[in-house]
Amino acid sequence: MKESVRIVSLIPSGTEILASLGLTDKIVGRSHECDYPEEVQNLPVCTQARLNTNAQSQEIHSEVNNLLQNALSIYQIKTDILEKLQPTHIVTQDQCDVCAVSLNDVEKAVANLTNSPPKIISLQPSVLKDIWTDLENVGHVFDVDSLKVIENLEARVKIVQQRTKGLSATEMLPSVACIEWTDPLMVAANWIPELVELAGGKPLFGVTGQDSTQLKWENLIGSNPDIVIFMPCGFDLNRTRTEAQLLTSRPEWQKLHCAKSGRVYITDGNAYFNRPGPRLVESLEILGEILHPEIFQYGYKGKAWDILS
Repeated sequence: MKESVRIVSLIPSGTEILASLGLTDKIVGRSHECDYPEEVQNLPVCTQARLNTNAQSQEIHSEVNNLLQNALSIYQIKTDILEKLQPTHIVTQDQCDVCAVSLNDVEKAVANLTNSPPKIISLQPSVLKDIWTDLENVGHVFDVDSLKVIENLEARVKIVQQRTKGLSATEMLPSVACIEWTDPLMVAANWIPELVELAGGKPLFGVTGQDSTQLKWENLIGSNPDIVIFMPCGFDLNRTRTEAQLLTSRPEWQKLHCAKSGRVYITDGNAYFNRPGPRLVESLEILGEILHPEIFQYGYKGKAWDILS
C-alpha cells in the first residue's frame, strides 16, 4: 500500500471496517458521527446534520421526511474541509439516506473538488454476510489481507450459533420484537432478524435483508412478544431509556407478557445494532446475553444493554 493513501470515512461502520483492517492511521477525515475507535475523534469532521438530533423522536422523523420530500439531503458535506484534506479515497454508503451521507451527495461533492478526484468506496450491507464482503472489498482496495479479520468474526458467530443450536428442538425460542424507532413506531429489519435467530430467538415483524418498516401500536400489543428490545437508530443507552418510556408508559403496555416477566430491554443501538460493521458480531453476542443469560455471559450488561425497569 502506498504511503500517500489518505482516507476520508463518511460513515461510522466504514470507519470501523478500516480500523479493523489496521488502516486507522490512513484516515485523515471523518463524518460527524464517526466516534469509534477513540483515536478518530480528533480528526477533522467533514459532515454535519441539517436537523436537530436532540429533538423528540416525532420531530426528528418529521424533519427527515420534510427534507427528503423537498429533495434535500439530511446531511451536508463540508467541501472546504475535503478540499484541504485532499483524500485519495472516500468511504461512504448506498444503503440508507437517513443513516448517513448518500452516495449521490458524495459524488456531487467530489465533482466540485479542484484536486484530483478521490476513489469512492460505497458500502451497501443488508445482511450479516455483506459485512464480510465489505471487509474483503475494502481490504482489496488498500492491498490489506482481510482473511484473518473475517475468520475471527465468523468464528465468534459460529460459537453463538452452536450454543443456541439445540434450543429450537426444546421449544425454548422466545418471540422478540426489536424496536428501531418509537414515534412513529418502527421495527428493525435488515440484519437484525438474522441476528435474533442466530442468538436463539424468533424475530417478530422485521424481515432479514429488507428495510425497516412502521408498525401499528395495536399490532405490537396483539403480538404479545416474550421479549422487547429497544435499539433506536442513533441513540445511546441513556437516550434509549428515555425514548422507551414513550411506549412503556401506555396502559396497554403493562398487559404484555414481556412487561409482566420483566423482559423489556434497552440497548446502545448507535454503537452496535445500527452500525453494519465488525461490531455487529458484538451485537449478536449482546442479543445472546439478553435472550439466553443462562448460556451467555460476555459482560456487556450495563455498558451496551440493560433491563428497562
